[in-house]
Amino acid sequence: MRLLLWFSALLTACAAPVSGTFDLWIRGGTVIDGTGAPPRRADLLVREDEIAWVGAVADAGRIEVETTIDAAGMIVAPGFIDPHAHGDPLRAGAFRNFLAMGVTTICLGQDGSSPSRRELAPWLRAARGKPLGVNVIPFVGHGTARRTAGVDLEPDPTPAQVEAIAAAVDADMKAGAFGMSTGLEYEPGRFATAEELAATARRVAAHGGFVMSHMRSEDDDQIEAAVTELLDQCRAAGCPAHVSHMKIVYARTAQRAREVLALLDGARRDGLRVSADVYPYLASYTGIGIVFPGWAKPPHDYAEVVANRRDELADYLRRRVTLRNGPDATVFGTGQWAGRSLAEVAKELDKSFEDVLIDDFGPRGGSAAYFVMNRDVMATLLAHPWVVVSSDGSPTMRHPRGHGAFARVIREFVVELEMLTLPDAVRKMSGLTAEILGLDDRGVLAAGKAADVIVFDPAQVRDRATFEDPFQHAEGFRHVIVNGQLARRDDAFTDARPGRLLTR
Repeated sequence: MRLLLWFSALLTACAAPVSGTFDLWIRGGTVIDGTGAPPRRADLLVREDEIAWVGAVADAGRIEVETTIDAAGMIVAPGFIDPHAHGDPLRAGAFRNFLAMGVTTICLGQDGSSPSRRELAPWLRAARGKPLGVNVIPFVGHGTARRTAGVDLEPDPTPAQVEAIAAAVDADMKAGAFGMSTGLEYEPGRFATAEELAATARRVAAHGGFVMSHMRSEDDDQIEAAVTELLDQCRAAGCPAHVSHMKIVYARTAQRAREVLALLDGARRDGLRVSADVYPYLASYTGIGIVFPGWAKPPHDYAEVVANRRDELADYLRRRVTLRNGPDATVFGTGQWAGRSLAEVAKELDKSFEDVLIDDFGPRGGSAAYFVMNRDVMATLLAHPWVVVSSDGSPTMRHPRGHGAFARVIREFVVELEMLTLPDAVRKMSGLTAEILGLDDRGVLAAGKAADVIVFDPAQVRDRATFEDPFQHAEGFRHVIVNGQLARRDDAFTDARPGRLLTR
């Protein structure tokens, strides 16, 4: 599909009388409203922080406007919503990496870790007093709740400890969290029991939230079991389920993606609300501990493991890294070796790559990108009607997804591959995400909704971030409005920080 084809289907809004005083007039653009509806010619009027009108302005003499943006030849769409992001708004709340790719709202507190180290309420009070570039939605992390409850790395919590974890989740939900995230591949989440997961999810459900999970495993031979665990947790609690950054490590065919997606489809047919998000890259990014066995990670003593089980550990790492496409497919993102592959580091140090991992890194020795995904698998996941777009990125992460994910979807999957229509892509980045999150005040362009709006030419959208230089801002999102204020105008950032903390 060429872009000209869907332009031919534009609906011209009927002229209707509108009058009054407005702060912003986005004039003459093509509106894609985030619902999946066809594009249409329309003006958009903003008063204070709300959209006041979407349609034709019949008589410009009947309105008074402080600022006018000429959107002729461009798309006017809802600001994108990132359901899985990282960053610290208390230290650096500008979040220009997100604004530059059209994102006006992000979810923080992912992978089982709350935005705060302990209880969420004090952090929320501090965040409300900080100027934010984008809107921020908080989640309570299951792992953080474990630490708050004093359970932390306990592998077999007692009923009283389970209740303490659930109570910590309940307190943070009362404070305003939108839901709970889990990080079951990390400490302390990997010690969670089925009873514990169901108990915490019940507290989330009681507040109308949902569980967003970095599942127990994303490996091809364990993915069905991991999805089933999440679905069982949420069925037991009567709580919606969401798969974070869905992927199938080692999978090679689109059929594998369809098989896993069938589990979600079956759960939805049975009445469980299930969704997922995907970032459009073939490399993941996380701590190097992902390649180490559980018996070499806390609460086990790593020095003791190396002293007594070194050969066994080396054999494990050799097989694990080889399965993950070898040492060339692991590229470090932190420390002195940032930007270098495990193979390059091993060559420079004149060591085997497993010895490098054991001696120079260890399970807490930094983070890396891992080129372990298949393009057909990722594209099949992205196309599913209940899968939305995320970045899993931050302003400082050495992975291009933090600066390019949303722009990449438009450039690659809409303009170049024509795999998604622009209305479908916009919905996967705005309206559908808002529906999953339970946001009823933004995510679509309609009167009365929050004025989070972006103006762009899809043919000019570029994701410039690369693995070599991951901090390059995206291009093409000419104007970005957050809560009625211009955070980006004429391709340049303004000094405004109009974002808000959004609590349940």
